[in-house]
Amino acid sequence: MGAKRTEGGTRAKLGAFAAYPVLVLVAAIAVVVSLYLAFEVAPIEKEMGVVQKIFYFHVPSAVGAYAGFFCAFIFSIWYLLRPSDRVDALARCGAEIGMVFCAMVLTSGPLWARPVWGTFFVFDPQLTATLFLFLIYGAYVIVRFVASDSPRIKKIAAVIAIFGFIDVPIIHISVKRWGGTHPLVEREGGGGLHPDMKVAFYFAMATFLVVYAVIYWLRVRIAAQHARLRDLEHEVDERADEIAELTARTEGASV
Repeated sequence: MGAKRTEGGTRAKLGAFAAYPVLVLVAAIAVVVSLYLAFEVAPIEKEMGVVQKIFYFHVPSAVGAYAGFFCAFIFSIWYLLRPSDRVDALARCGAEIGMVFCAMVLTSGPLWARPVWGTFFVFDPQLTATLFLFLIYGAYVIVRFVASDSPRIKKIAAVIAIFGFIDVPIIHISVKRWGGTHPLVEREGGGGLHPDMKVAFYFAMATFLVVYAVIYWLRVRIAAQHARLRDLEHEVDERADEIAELTARTEGASV
């Protein structure tokens, strides 16, 4: 029975390993198509001009950030209910990748804002809420890198991840609720998009989710290998201690 389980687990791992290059290929093709749709198919916006093209990467980056923080949120709840190193790693990987995508949002936003609003940063409700989201999960990542991997630290980090995700719906409703300079566009009350813009926009959203999946999968595999290496190091240390103890006993008996 044990042999069958091991064989089944090995086949599952090999199948997942074989599927990853396919996912990478899909992501690469999607990125190329997304660039083509954004720059060749979608028309240039009348008021903002070509700088509006950042829109097709700015908003999808936010979706990638939400995906990462959602993973951190879900797996942090799971960890508090049923603690395990694997679940903790899934939450940590989601938060780290979410931070990368959130940094892309906070970088592309000012690049878009400067020629349109005349400044790189304004305390717009949505932009400010996004900055708070970045800082909260930044605190999570710092805690995980600086502090120890004790269960207590992991629980504290899980609480931070859960608390931080509350900011996501606030970001979404902030423009409608409190106004600001951000346009509504596709949300309720917005002016909508040209049909060709919609194709480019929604394809970019899907593309960024696939890219997120590729990076998340890779990061989780790295975390799993790191955990395996750490276990092997502990095993080697234990064996070394046993050998040292046995050698000491042997030398004492011979004396």
